[in-house]
Amino acid sequence: MHVAEYHNGSVSYTTTGQDNPFPLMASAVTVGSYDGVHVGHRRIIGRMLDIASQERLRSVVVTFEPHPRQVIASGRSSAIELLTLPSEKRLLMESLGIDVLFVVRFDALFASRSSEWFIQHILLDLIGARHIVIGYDHGFGRDRTGGRRTLEKLAGERGFSVDVVDEVRLHDEHFSSTRIRTLLHEGRLREANAFLGAPYMISGQVVHGQGLGRKIGFPTVNIKLADPDKLLPRHGVYIAETHLDGQKYKVMMNIGIRPTVSDGSGAVIEAHILGYSSSLYGREVHLWLFERLRDEKKFESLDALREQLQKDKKMVELFQK
Repeated sequence: MHVAEYHNGSVSYTTTGQDNPFPLMASAVTVGSYDGVHVGHRRIIGRMLDIASQERLRSVVVTFEPHPRQVIASGRSSAIELLTLPSEKRLLMESLGIDVLFVVRFDALFASRSSEWFIQHILLDLIGARHIVIGYDHGFGRDRTGGRRTLEKLAGERGFSVDVVDEVRLHDEHFSSTRIRTLLHEGRLREANAFLGAPYMISGQVVHGQGLGRKIGFPTVNIKLADPDKLLPRHGVYIAETHLDGQKYKVMMNIGIRPTVSDGSGAVIEAHILGYSSSLYGREVHLWLFERLRDEKKFESLDALREQLQKDKKMVELFQK
């Protein structure tokens, strides 16, 4: 998968480099923030990939960074909780087999552009869209005024076709990023993963912690999120997996305030990686969460905490995907 980035009229491209233009090519395209890359999103992208294969077109997903709501929101209280950070979205999109992820750097100027400007300048003139696939409720352009009607109106005039993917439901529930956020806040990880179509991902840089885990026989890596708007699921202990140096490792992961060993002043993310002993300081790691084991608990002593961690570790060792 190649990545193109658009900002203020300039496009950089991973294949040709900063000094060369993004190649104009007949393409099947879909557009969206795609936060979560959930099952509903995957249905849209899958339809776009089918059309690209049938019509021998390049497959392109157009997305926005930062998330438009992060730019448009008037204050932190109304800012979005992100399901996928940029590096996570890239991994998820690559796993779906698209040719190009076209990232639009979203700012106030871009937010002011009309939907017709976006269709003509970005989708047609820069990318070469010949077929555009959207979800049934998709809106884009200034104030989200563009959508199915705008695309269908312009399609005949400007030589492209439009495909609209109907609503997708699971157990009679609508697929939405909002629903997934609610499930994660409630600690209902299995249900959230069913809506996502993949394990929930948390990523960040490994930073130095207090070293208490090593002292009680459970060395951990501390994860610093790349964006504080990333949604953390309900505090607790989780079964997870990480990929390091070409290998997969099971992970016992804690998200929370560590009530036994800290003053509870702020949430931390700690991961005990089973069978891995090399230093990871400064590296970015990705963790896929499979199951929530339990709530956090304040133990009477470090020995009691160690005993519980041994039980948790056994559960992680026995876990099968």
